[in-house]
Amino acid sequence: MNGGDALVETLLAWGVDTAFSVPGESYLPILAGLQRQRNRIRLITPRHESGVTFAAEAYGKIARKPAAAFVSRGPGATNASIGIHTAAQDSTPLLLFVGHVPTASKGREAFQEIDYHMMYGSIAKAVLEPQSPELIPDVTARAAALSVAGRPGPVVVVLPKDIIEGDAGDVAIPEPRKRATAGADPEAIAEAVRLIDSARHPIVIAGEMVSFERASDALAEFAEASGAAVTAAYRRQDTLDNSHPAYIGHLEINRVPFQEEAWAECDLVIAVGSRLDGISTQDFSMIRPDQKLIHIFPDRDVLARWPSDVAIASDVTPALKALSDAVGRPDEARIAWRSRLHDAQIEFAVPGEVSVKGEVDMGEVVAAVNEAAPRESVILTDSGTFARWVHRYYRFSRPGTQAGPMSGAMGYAVPGALGAAMAKPDAPILAFVGDGGFLMTGQEMVAAVQHNLPIKVVVCDNNAWGSILVSQQRRYGEAGEFATRIQSPDFTAVAKGYGAAAWKVTKTTEFTDAFAAALAHDGPALIHLCLDDRDISPFSAEAKV
Repeated sequence: MNGGDALVETLLAWGVDTAFSVPGESYLPILAGLQRQRNRIRLITPRHESGVTFAAEAYGKIARKPAAAFVSRGPGATNASIGIHTAAQDSTPLLLFVGHVPTASKGREAFQEIDYHMMYGSIAKAVLEPQSPELIPDVTARAAALSVAGRPGPVVVVLPKDIIEGDAGDVAIPEPRKRATAGADPEAIAEAVRLIDSARHPIVIAGEMVSFERASDALAEFAEASGAAVTAAYRRQDTLDNSHPAYIGHLEINRVPFQEEAWAECDLVIAVGSRLDGISTQDFSMIRPDQKLIHIFPDRDVLARWPSDVAIASDVTPALKALSDAVGRPDEARIAWRSRLHDAQIEFAVPGEVSVKGEVDMGEVVAAVNEAAPRESVILTDSGTFARWVHRYYRFSRPGTQAGPMSGAMGYAVPGALGAAMAKPDAPILAFVGDGGFLMTGQEMVAAVQHNLPIKVVVCDNNAWGSILVSQQRRYGEAGEFATRIQSPDFTAVAKGYGAAAWKVTKTTEFTDAFAAALAHDGPALIHLCLDDRDISPFSAEAKV
C-alpha cells in the first residue's frame, strides 16, 4: 500500500468514520484511499478550508472523538487555522492533515511552502510529520491518541507529497487503545471536602471537560450531595440541565445583578473541568483573593495558571464521584441561598423584561425555538452579540446539545452545523448566525444541500457589525460610527440559490410558522430574521456588548 492508503487504514482502525476536505493536489493518494473506503468513512466537502476545520471542530465537540480534516498546503493550511485555534481554546479533539511540498523541496521557499511546525506550534496540541511512508500509520495513530488524551485538542499532521505517494509496504497498523483516565489524589480530595464542608456559599464553574466526559450526571450528583450552586462556563450551558435546582446561570460576557450578588457572597469557587477562560472569569479578574479555589482539570499546565487552594489533576468524573461520596450534608441555609439564585435565573430566562424597538423580538423568537425544538436538538451559535439572546432565553436540558466558539471566531455556525449533523444525524441541528458571520461562511449551505444534511439556519440580520457598532456609539457618539454598518443581501434568495428552502421574518408573529415549516422541511432550510440595529443585546444599555 502507499502512504495514502496506510493513513486511511489507520484512521479506520482508530474509529475515525467522518472526514471533511477541500480537495488538494498535494494529497491525491489520500483522496483515492478515501474513495475506496467511502462506505466506511464519509467525506463531506465544504467550500472553504475554514469550513473544513469549523465542521470538524463541531463534530469533535458533539461526538467526543476526532474527525479527520484534510487541506492542501500554503493557502489551504492558513485558511484552516481559524478552526484549529477554535478547537484549541475549546479543548476539542480534531485531526488536521496538511498536504505538503515534496521532501526534496523543503526549506527552499517552494511553491506554497510554509513551516507548519512554526505556524501551528502555538495553537495546536502537537504538529507531527512522518519521515517515511512506513511511519505514516504510527504517526497517525499517535495523533489520534493525543487528540483525546488529557485535555483534548487539535493535532496537525504534515504530509510531504512524496511520503504520501511512496510505498509503505506491508506495514502493520497500530492497534487502537482507549483513552487513559486520570483519577483524583485522595489527599487532595480530603482537603477539597474540608473546604466544601466549611464553605457557606460554594459555586461550581462547569466547563469543557464536563462536556467532553459527558459528566453531567456526576455533576448533578455532586450538586445534590454538596448543595453547591452551579454556573456554566462560557458556551457550556449543556453541562447541567438548566431546570436543575442547582443551576444559577451562564457566565456570559455580561453579568446581571443576581449573578453579581452571588459572586459577592461566594466564598468557595469549584472549577470543574474548566480552564477558567477569559470570558467566564471576566478577563481573569472574577476570582478574588479572599475566595478559596478548588480546581479540577486533567492538564497540569492549566492548573498551574491559577493559584488554587486545592489543585486536582484528574478527569472530572472520578473526582466528582469521590467528592460526592465524602462531602457532608449541606445545611438548609446553603440550599435556601442556592434556591433563591436558581429562581432568579428562571425569571431572567423569561422574555418580556427587555423592551425591543424593532418589529422582531429576539427574546420571543428564542422562546419559540425553546418551545418547539425537540430537547435533543443541537444549538449552534456563531460569534456575535445576537448569540446572547440565545444564551439568555434557550433552556438546555441535555448534554451534547450546544456548540459555539469560546474563541469568538466568526463564521463558525453554518459549517459547524455540518459537523454537528454528522455527529448527531437523528437530531435537529439549529444554527444561529449573524449577517456578518453568514457572509463569511454561509456558502457552506451548498455542502449541506449536496450531502443531504438537513441543517436549519437562522440568520439574525441587523445590517451591522453589531457589537462593534455599539462600542463605537458609546465611545465616540453616533458621529463616530465608521465601517460598522454593512449592506445585507436578500438571504432568502441566497439560500434558495444554494438549493435550500427559505423564509423571511419581518415581525415576531411570523416566526412560529416559519420555524415549524423549516423544521418540517426534509432538507436544509434558512430563516432570515430582519432585526433592528437598536436591539443589539438582551441586556441593559449600560452593559457590555
